[in-house]
Formats: sequence, structure tokens, C-alpha cells
Amino acid sequence: MAWYTKEEIEEASRILTIDYLRRCEPGRLKKCKYLRHEYELTDHDSFKINEVSSIWHWKSRDIGGKYALKFLQVVDRIPFTDAMRILQGEFPNYVPVKLVSEEKERLPFTLPEQAADNSRIWRYLRERGISRKVFDYCVNLGILYESSPYHNAVFVGKDEQGIPRYAFLRGTYDSGEKPFKRERGGSDKTYSFCVPPVGKSSRVAVYEASVETLAHMTLEADRADKWRLSLGGIYAPKDETKEYYPKKPLALEHFLKTHPEITEIEICTNNDGPGRKAAEAMKKQYEGNYRILMDLPQREGADYGDMAKEQRIKTMERKRQSYGKGER
Repeated sequence: MAWYTKEEIEEASRILTIDYLRRCEPGRLKKCKYLRHEYELTDHDSFKINEVSSIWHWKSRDIGGKYALKFLQVVDRIPFTDAMRILQGEFPNYVPVKLVSEEKERLPFTLPEQAADNSRIWRYLRERGISRKVFDYCVNLGILYESSPYHNAVFVGKDEQGIPRYAFLRGTYDSGEKPFKRERGGSDKTYSFCVPPVGKSSRVAVYEASVETLAHMTLEADRADKWRLSLGGIYAPKDETKEYYPKKPLALEHFLKTHPEITEIEICTNNDGPGRKAAEAMKKQYEGNYRILMDLPQREGADYGDMAKEQRIKTMERKRQSYGKGER
């Protein structure tokens, strides 16, 4: 068995994971679409690493780090002595690349320019089954509008002072290709899209995405009787048998800290493998401190956006049939 001096171990412990991957295994790195400076591994899609800071996080295992020695041991499961041998062989005189502060790299947040009216996003959301009452409620609160010049639906997240800190953009043109979906640069996910109630409420319902938030409100007869918070996406493996150790959702954690009146969490994630996995994880994380209500869509594989759209189609069909009978 090889033995290493304290100095040798300290030297190897300085080697950044991003430098190791770029030099030794560049084929494993894949640029994350729409995420600045972020890469994932081709063999672990829940692994993300920042090329500026070298900070990485393996979401499905809830493990993180910065340096190559830990990466080789916990991600690639290489024994310590073998990991040391690899790093000493590849980096005999290692000098790390000077890192740029992540704070300096962070883009300032600004909202997209607003269009003259919201007609296009209303037509799009109406086709998705969203009611006019829910649409107007969000528009009047300043948390939903149409952007210019691309006519995206902009879902705005605000801080406690009502200042916009987050925006999710959703394209309104579905031509059969993958629709445009993107968080605005500089967005702070702590302040994700949230629909407040009329009056006081001790319950918050949580969803995977902004449109599903509006859809469920529509399905519940347009009721603004509780807080409705989008988590801005979730991660969970599609294979429900895989181990899953997620962190608590950032947006929900911040919301609960700033709303001590909340006693109930209604979980409304999608009724698919990842959605059920995320729902069970949140239930375990928060039960005991909050009353947990599991309220996933009844149909397997569906989200509340699907359910609202299906309800609209059924309503239109009933009206068509009723109109047809009246003509006879």
C-alpha cells in the first residue's frame, strides 16, 4: 500500500475538479443549455459543475465539493491511494487557474420589456385551460405580463418589499418543437413565482412550474384562498427505485422563513416518477413541523396543466353539443 506525506496530500487536495476533468476526461463534460458557466457529466445527468468556481453538486446523492480528490473518491468511487496516484501523475506541478469571483460574474437582474398589451399570452394561456379570472388576478398583481419583442409569458417573483427578483419566460408559440422556457438571467430562485391569497391564509400549495400554479387555481374554481408557490422545477430520478437525497427546495425554504403563519403545506407536484419522488421527499422533510397534504393530479403521468387543458376541451365539447341540439 502506498503512503503519502502530509505535504503530498495537501498538494493533491488543491487540484480543482474542473481542471482534472478538462485535462483527463474532457469527454465527460457537457455544457448545460441556458445555464452560464455550468456543465454536467455525460454519465451522471444530475451532476452539475461550475467552470468558474469548480464547485460541483451531485443532486441525486446530495453530495457536493470543489476539489478533484473528493470527486474521484465519492463520484468515481476510486480508493484514496489510487486517486492520489492519478492526481500526482497528471499534475506534478499544479498551479490552479485564477478564479473569477462568482459574485462578479453574476448578471444584474432586469425584467424584460413589457408589450403594449397581454393579448398573445392570454390566447396562449386560454388554450392551456387557464381561466380569465385567474389570468386577470395575476396580471393585476404585476406578477404576469407579456414581453416585447418576443411575446413570451413572463412569470415574476417578488421579494418581501414587492421588488421583482425572479422571472421565468415561457414561449407562446408551440410549433411542435421544444417550446422556449428559460429563467431570466440574474434571477434569484429564492423568490420564485408565487400567487398570494386574498386575505390571510395558513396554507401554501407548491408546484413544479408556474403554469401549473395557474392551472390548479383554475381547476379549484379560481379560488385565491391560499398561497400558491412555484418551485421553479424539481430534480428527481425517473427511476423511482433509485436512492434520492434531495435538499429542501430553496424557494419553499425561504417562503416558510418569511411566513411564520404557515401551518399547512399542500404538495401538488406532477403525478409521474420524478414528481412522486419529490413529493415523498418533501413530505419527509417537513412533516412534524407542518401538516402535509398530498394533492397530486389524479391521472397517472399528468400535471395540473394537463388537467386544466383537458377540462377546457371537455367544456368546449359540451357547449358544442348543446349548441347542436338547440339547432334541431
